[in-house]
Amino acid sequence: MNGNCNGNGNSDGSNNKCNGTKKEVRVWCDGCYDMVHFGHANSLRQAKALGDKVIVGIHTDEEITKNKGPPVFTEKERVKMVSGIKWVDEVVLGAPYVTTLEVLDDNNCDFCVHGDDITMTAEGVDTYHLVKSANRYKEVKRTAGVSTTDLVGRMLLLTRNHFRQGSAEYDIEKEGSSNMGQDSTAKSPWTGCSQFLPTTQKIIQFSDGKSPNPGDKIVYVAGAFDLFHVGHLDFLEKASKFGDYLIVGLHTDPVVNSYKGSNYPIMNLHERVLSVLACKFVNEVVIGAPYCVTEDLVDHFKIDIVCHGRTPIALENGKIDPYAVPKTRAIFELLDSGNDMTTERIVERIISHRLEYERRNKAKEKKEIEAFEALQRQKQTQKAG
Repeated sequence: MNGNCNGNGNSDGSNNKCNGTKKEVRVWCDGCYDMVHFGHANSLRQAKALGDKVIVGIHTDEEITKNKGPPVFTEKERVKMVSGIKWVDEVVLGAPYVTTLEVLDDNNCDFCVHGDDITMTAEGVDTYHLVKSANRYKEVKRTAGVSTTDLVGRMLLLTRNHFRQGSAEYDIEKEGSSNMGQDSTAKSPWTGCSQFLPTTQKIIQFSDGKSPNPGDKIVYVAGAFDLFHVGHLDFLEKASKFGDYLIVGLHTDPVVNSYKGSNYPIMNLHERVLSVLACKFVNEVVIGAPYCVTEDLVDHFKIDIVCHGRTPIALENGKIDPYAVPKTRAIFELLDSGNDMTTERIVERIISHRLEYERRNKAKEKKEIEAFEALQRQKQTQKAG
């Protein structure tokens, strides 16, 4: 064999060492991972497909505040959320905002992976320019239709367009762009988002595709699981310990709205399905589960235990206990996740810092537009040459 072989791989670029054993490919991903959503999860899923292990570097609260404004979640909460994604193997707190070759080497990573959007420092520097120059950077497709900016915008504007029903359900947003850039007419190609369009392929990609084994104890939980957060994660982890196979029933948008009111759910059913499926404690999701846990549902899925958290249980039509059947069968369990985070508390955080987030997102959109226009000019120059 010609070329060098230093134990880091073959001279032909393959992942096998010279002695024929396969080298573990370690992939580095980094970011803020604030308000972790299925877009983040999809990026990490794609990164995992490029290697064997995914190591995620998370920026500190201080670094994020300096470069883009205050994060919604604390670094402790963000670390926990990323650790709960099924494609993540290791999490490292304190990743530099500009990805360096040293951070790749220190974590034994072969290359860095990021989505095809633009990320810059407060000074307008491409945060990945160093690893790009060293050819240790790979790009994956960003998930269209969702961003942290978009979700913040939904909460601040209290719109309900994200769960329109009937003929308008999949319409692309046509209203003028707000200063939060939450719709498809926003100027930035990344901050502005179109209505998320689900596909069976996307659901298959997020699902582990495994059925329960004979004799497995099956656990069932149900709810909105809106803006999937650390409270949900802790609850699902504890519920999963009651058995071997965890099924999550997700209520439809109108049902969630009926018991939560206002503009809830913030994320529509399709978005919530992917957010829950990305959780490493979840095996299966029932899309549009009935609010009442019926005998048919329990028998069909061979459910052994039904769990619910400490949050109040709203009666169906004001009089029917949705958990009457599992209670009668003595398979109902109330559990305390030990975490008091709720979707409502997240919205309160956003509202209380409204002006800060509006300024942050305006600045982010401005930088993205400038970078996008510069990239277009560069492409035109190369084409002309």
